[in-house]
Amino acid sequence: MWRKESDRFEFLQNLVTEFQDTDSDEAKEQVLANLANFAYDPKNTDYLKQLQVTDLFLDMLTEENDNFVEFGMGGLCNLSMDPECRDIILQSSGITLVTNCLSSQREETVLSAITTLMNLATPSSRQEISNAGIVQCMLRFSLSESPRLRNLAAIFLQDCCSQEQVARAKQQTGQQTAVGIPLPKD
Repeated sequence: MWRKESDRFEFLQNLVTEFQDTDSDEAKEQVLANLANFAYDPKNTDYLKQLQVTDLFLDMLTEENDNFVEFGMGGLCNLSMDPECRDIILQSSGITLVTNCLSSQREETVLSAITTLMNLATPSSRQEISNAGIVQCMLRFSLSESPRLRNLAAIFLQDCCSQEQVARAKQQTGQQTAVGIPLPKD
């Protein structure tokens, strides 16, 4: 598809410019969806970092438009595997922004948020990622009728939380709700 690597960078740069220049929400949604898809390919990661697309995706998480949030969260999910992108997300209050997406009514957004939190888990961030509210939320998601949500929440609890944290959260679940995070519609 690409004749030269510079063609790939130029194409991605044009997408970012189009996003910044257009006033059409529909066009922005299309560009965000494309950028999120390109973020899946590790060959594009360095170019997307140069173009500061991680910051663009982070900015989308606070938008009112649910499509912006979904595509931004999906793009972050794809980039969060890269150590440099992970650090950018962590340094930009990304855990809070991603955690807020757990309350989305869109299952895709929630799945991307859970996966991103798992990708952001480092020795220094693990305590924040596995705080009591998030663990309680994952316990609730583990009871979901959606197999994808149920299974991913179970993996999060197994990989990101200690048995003690899960036991403590189970005890507290009857005492309080998981930070008011509703289950997404199945």
